[in-house]
This record gives sequence, C-alpha cells and structure tokens, in this order.
Amino acid sequence: MDLGIKGKSALVCASSRGLGLGCAKALAEAGVNLVMNARDSGPLEASAAAVRNRFGVAVTTVSADITSENGRNEVLDGCGPVDILVTNAGGPPPGLWTEWDREDFIRALDANMLAPIALIKALVPGMMERKWGRVVNITSQSVKAPIPVLGLSNSARAGLTGYVAGTSRQVAGSGVTINNLLPGIHATDRADALDRNVAESEGIALEEVRARRAATIPAGRYGTSEEFGAACAFLCSRYAGYIVGQNILLDGGGVNVTL
Repeated sequence: MDLGIKGKSALVCASSRGLGLGCAKALAEAGVNLVMNARDSGPLEASAAAVRNRFGVAVTTVSADITSENGRNEVLDGCGPVDILVTNAGGPPPGLWTEWDREDFIRALDANMLAPIALIKALVPGMMERKWGRVVNITSQSVKAPIPVLGLSNSARAGLTGYVAGTSRQVAGSGVTINNLLPGIHATDRADALDRNVAESEGIALEEVRARRAATIPAGRYGTSEEFGAACAFLCSRYAGYIVGQNILLDGGGVNVTL
C-alpha cells in the first residue's frame, strides 16, 4: 500500500530501539527521510545504518537527550523542515504513590508531557505554513486505564493527552493532524525492565512473569515493534487526514473498555 508520504521528512525521537525504532523503520519503508534521535550514540548509529542500508532513505542522527532543553535544541538544529514528528521518551520508574515527591513529578512531566509539547510548538507552525503535517505521540495504555505502579507516567501522559485534545482541533484546518498511540505491553526493553522488577520483587522467574502477563492479554502475547510502527506509519499517511486528536490503543485488547 502506497502511503503517499515518499520524500517527506520525519523526526522520530528515542528511535534507536523499541517502539521508536519500529516507527522509524515503517516510515522509512514508506520512503520517508529520517532524523533519528536517542541518547546513546552507539546504538543510535547502528540502528540508523541498518535503516539506511535496508530502505535507501536519507537518515540523519542526533545523539541528545530529547527531554532536556539543550538536547531538544541540538535535535531541532539538526533538522530541516519536518513534515512528520513522532514524539517518544522512556517512561518514569515504577513505584508507590507514597514514595513520590514533587521532584519526581517534575521529572516525569518534563520527559513525558513538556518535552513533546515543546517539540509540537517548535515544529507544527512550519507544518501549518506548508499546509501538511503529522504528529504522533507515543504515550501509554495507562491514559485509558491507569496502572497503579506507574503513577508518574499516568499523570504526565494524561496531561499530554489533554493538551493534544485541544491543540489538535486548532491546527487540523491547516492540514496538520496530531494523534496519540497508546501501547500496551510490547516486546521491548521497557517491558523487560518492568517484568524484571516484578520478578525480583516477587522472587519468581522472569519467564513466569512474562507468561502470567501474556495470559492477561486477550491476544495472548506481547505486541511487536513492527505492528506498532505500521500503525504509526498509517497515522502519518495521506489517508489519515481526517483522524484528529484520537487516542488509539495498541494493546492486544488488554484495556477492557467499550469506548
């Protein structure tokens, strides 16, 4: 299927591995030139080389912390005009509500709410001038169904969701869409870290934790970064111009809601 975005340019944040890399690969397969970002230059360069060699698109890399102001400035300085923005950042650590103080929440807000908002403010005006643009924010299923041990993530990502709900409807008339993808458990480093935390706290094998978690998902398995990337690429396509301000679950049916 021709997504109609060949030759467009995209900034994909935190794209050296996991869901970010899945999105970068799917966009590259559609012919999109990329700016890939991550904190660690080694994995970033390796992933960029693999994408470049496989799909033949131009790939620029910027190693920087996208959650910091200095890091964002480095990334934005390394971009030309951007047609597609995929925001992404690792989630805050798990814990209990009694353990978090103000600074914990500030860090979570900086990474998972304020950083994507800053990127939207920096790049969407140019998209509006060119009368076309796509923004996809990678958030979490916890926006629909909060996860008790991920209260910092629940809070910050819910704040971003509220911002997108209002902003997306203000820019849609200029041909720019902003939507959120809400992953459930996927086979990524983040899932490994969460599963290891449970295994250590309960004193059980990692395999048992994974099997137990998979059994709670109607699909019976973890998702893949390829599936996630394909959904992202569709939201960035010429066919998705009428999808505005939506929160789309990719969770194998894990969140049991009607709407």
